[in-house]
Amino acid sequence: KYNPEWHAMIYVALKTGLRYGELCELRWKDLDLTNGLLYVRRSYCDGYVTSPKSGKSREIPLSQATVKFLKGMRHLKSELVFCKPDGGRHIHHRADVALKRCCGKAGLRRIGWHVLRHTFASHLVGAGVHLRIIQELLGHASIAMTERYAHTSTELIRNAVETLDICKVTAQ
Repeated sequence: KYNPEWHAMIYVALKTGLRYGELCELRWKDLDLTNGLLYVRRSYCDGYVTSPKSGKSREIPLSQATVKFLKGMRHLKSELVFCKPDGGRHIHHRADVALKRCCGKAGLRRIGWHVLRHTFASHLVGAGVHLRIIQELLGHASIAMTERYAHTSTELIRNAVETLDICKVTAQ
């Protein structure tokens, strides 16, 4: 059975790179859908609302498609963007089970929420986005951490070498 609640959370995770705790604590007041911005101000970890892992808030621009998606899922059950039908907070274990079930139904390998964060970074690398920008979007303190997230595909590596033919590099 299709569950729009989990679909929305997975979609936003893939489009923003938010950590699971940041998704759980995302509130409607953290979204500026007029200007296409998401503000990461809090996280939820081990039963407590905390600052984001880096200790600093950050701003994430939203694509037009993501803004449209978020406007379409607007609800009044809770100030939380992603919540249970009664407006309460999701339990991490339930979210893990739901994500694995969604993967199974889609015929994909079963993954955890953090893999969606890595996927976000890898897609940006594949689109040619500079690592420094990806670092800022993910909220990493060091570029070394971002490099661990930004998996480079064999195809991207091959394309990098192919650019030499486009540049008409000649032997001296």
